[in-house]
Amino acid sequence: MTAAAPADDRGAREVGRRIRSLRTERGISLSELARLAGVGKATLSGLENGVRNPRLETLYAITAQLGVPLTAVLATPGETPTLRGAAVGGTLLEVFSDREATYELYRMWVTPGPAQLSPAHSSGVTEHVTVFSGVLRAGPVDAPLTAGPGGYLRWTSDVPHTYAAVGEEEVHASLLLRYPRPSTPDSRRIPRM
Repeated sequence: MTAAAPADDRGAREVGRRIRSLRTERGISLSELARLAGVGKATLSGLENGVRNPRLETLYAITAQLGVPLTAVLATPGETPTLRGAAVGGTLLEVFSDREATYELYRMWVTPGPAQLSPAHSSGVTEHVTVFSGVLRAGPVDAPLTAGPGGYLRWTSDVPHTYAAVGEEEVHASLLLRYPRPSTPDSRRIPRM
């Protein structure tokens, strides 16, 4: 899925502040994070300064390199951000954690037209989609899966993956992302939400 920063300036500044904080906490330079995430240095600088509204794909690329769930840069208690990408939109419904993982639950829609390419997430992240209406083709770029109403898709999303509505009907679905906790003390830490 791809997301946009909150529409207001305060929201964009807060997202930027969180990205910068996570980056500096990990000792990663702006140039290095931009290179690892595959985004322009000027784009990342603009995000950190709160003057650019990122697409969801960009935020996922950055958070994957930081080793955190998307909500580590977006979620503020009491907010339900709506995220937009090239073909996918979503509303965050819930974030919850247990000892093994952090989970993000979204209401998702996929508009007919070109497919959306999403970057790889951190190692071991899985996506679980339940389709309510429309027909969805989603999953790893080299092996996408298809499901219609009532269907369920699951894949490990630590590889580039795609989303596309099949036909002319908009897809409505739920999306659950599962971010496993690192098992070694020196791994990147995923904050508890």
